[in-house]
Amino acid sequence: MKRRLLTLLLGLTALAAAAQPAAQPAAPPQPGDSLLTIAMCGDIMMGTTYPTVRLPQNDGADIFSDVKQLFIDADLAAGNLEGVICEGGTCTKNTGKANNYAFRMPESYVALLTDAGFDYMNLANNHTNDFGAYGLVRTRQLLEEQGIAYSGLPDCESAIVERNGVRYGICSFGHNSYTLKHTDTATVTRIVTALRPQCDILIVSFHGGAEGAKQSHLPDGPELFLGENRGNLRAFAHHCVDLGADIVFGHGPHVTRAVECYKDRLIAYSLGNFCTTFGINLAGVCGYAPVLTARIDRDGRFVDGRIHSFIQTQGTGPRLDPTDKVAQHMRSLSLTDFRGDCGLDISDNGTLTRKTR
Repeated sequence: MKRRLLTLLLGLTALAAAAQPAAQPAAPPQPGDSLLTIAMCGDIMMGTTYPTVRLPQNDGADIFSDVKQLFIDADLAAGNLEGVICEGGTCTKNTGKANNYAFRMPESYVALLTDAGFDYMNLANNHTNDFGAYGLVRTRQLLEEQGIAYSGLPDCESAIVERNGVRYGICSFGHNSYTLKHTDTATVTRIVTALRPQCDILIVSFHGGAEGAKQSHLPDGPELFLGENRGNLRAFAHHCVDLGADIVFGHGPHVTRAVECYKDRLIAYSLGNFCTTFGINLAGVCGYAPVLTARIDRDGRFVDGRIHSFIQTQGTGPRLDPTDKVAQHMRSLSLTDFRGDCGLDISDNGTLTRKTR
């Protein structure tokens, strides 16, 4: 809808311009015309049919109702697909064991992502292989049928999404053996460096960090969880920007984390759970489900943005938080974890502006 409307508006603009006298100069561009809006969120698991069926009411039609306009209005919208979309298949996990979870969404639910305005899904996470090769192949087929791009695996290292004449290059990294790993600095360097000249705007998504309600703060160094290296995420994000990334955003800890402006580029270290209707703890800060929108110039420099506050309850999807406590929580984390120097001013309602030095 947003793209059809834009095409119509461009056509009407062209007709109006043609009707002007030849000697009359064109109207000057309005402030903000050249800015691009990117909308980002964390984990998406719209409901699961394994090991028991746990699906939202109305076949999921309402789960994005409070948030979808933010994605539809954006020039590009991206999130993390926390699980597979398929029917059948064999689960690769022992879900009877502690900390082992498997998520399988109904195939019809892929249309919910399109309806909500998503352009890209990260597949570099620890649930992409929940139903083995079958689940992954089918998920990719369904995303392709809906025109939703993806990346994060050895045979899909990056994606190019073109919207309104702008080429967005997107690559994703995770911490599992079957994903492109953010701990593999040589691979990260190769992929980001190769992608940079192919696009106008370069976005990096990552799944990393220790998990749980106590993991809101961003460590200054490597993180270990369940005996696994979950990355030195500050170093990783800064390295990506140094290589040419314009936006870096993360997910994985199941809680929100700090945001930072580094070299005029926006970094979000975790956007938490976003639409995880069943099977994931949503108590307290685990239910915080922000949408982060960023306006950037055509060179990728961060101009301004907002942390839009939403909160989940089981089975509903993200719902508006009129008190903006999600944004205030992320502001507190940003100020604390960067000792007051995250490079951003963050207002009570989540508005982000770049600090000038």
